[in-house]
Amino acid sequence: MDSVSQHNTQQAQRKAAMAVLAHAEAGEIAARLRTISLPGHQDLREPENGLVMLRGRVGGDGAPFNLGEATVSRAAVRLASGEVGFGYTLGRNSEKARLIALCDALVQSRDFGAAVERDVIAPLREQLMVRRKQQAEETAATKVDFYTMVRGEG
Repeated sequence: MDSVSQHNTQQAQRKAAMAVLAHAEAGEIAARLRTISLPGHQDLREPENGLVMLRGRVGGDGAPFNLGEATVSRAAVRLASGEVGFGYTLGRNSEKARLIALCDALVQSRDFGAAVERDVIAPLREQLMVRRKQQAEETAATKVDFYTMVRGEG
């Protein structure tokens, strides 16, 4: 595999992992990480809270406009082996941002990437899918089918 496709594969894996971690609870991530012998790591950027501007478009193709601001937390972590991970999450959950950053760094590590995928990301992905399926079933149970009768002319 050439270096460009290897880089793209690694970026896709990181993106998929971040999508799962963003929807997980901080306690769930921490519990899963306890099953792994974590390497030495340090905070490059202490977890901090801030605001981001939310942008929207009217009709999907209209001019963009500023909708408002949302609170986010962010952090950066570096493993002793040099991998750097970044974590962002909506809301004021600094610990979750730090855990996401740690997982991001671990996913990039040759020594820990497979273990994190197997022991942290995959179980959280499964929980997320079960949760979404339950929500879909609950929503479907409240669905109302309206029957509209068309009147004949004349």
